Amino acid sequence: VQLQASGGGLVQPGGSLRLSCEASGIPLGYYAVGWFRQVPGKEREGVSCISSKDSSTAYADSVKGRFTISRDNAKNTVYLQMNSLKPEDTAVYYCATDRLFYLCGDYLTVDYGYWGQGTQVTVSS
Repeated sequence: VQLQASGGGLVQPGGSLRLSCEASGIPLGYYAVGWFRQVPGKEREGVSCISSKDSSTAYADSVKGRFTISRDNAKNTVYLQMNSLKPEDTAVYYCATDRLFYLCGDYLTVDYGYWGQGTQVTVSS
């Protein structure tokens, strides 16, 4: 199983990026998927999650109204559309899933079995 996170980069404040989490070896459509971010020296932070059964979503308060998570099961990919980016969104972003993970209610505490390698997002002028 591999999760490939991509789409990061350098963007000015107010800009947008779309992150992708493409899976191989596991059908992402069957499981919930979470996005997390981490800044060196700080704890990993949950950003967003999309459930498997009804694609219901969850967002951290800090990104609500700016980020949108979605999935394309045909491409076995989950996306994180990030708009109105702020310097405090700068971090390495990771996607994660697990074969026992279906609903986002506890996405902050799941013991994920699979993680992407991370993609750097830098918001700076």
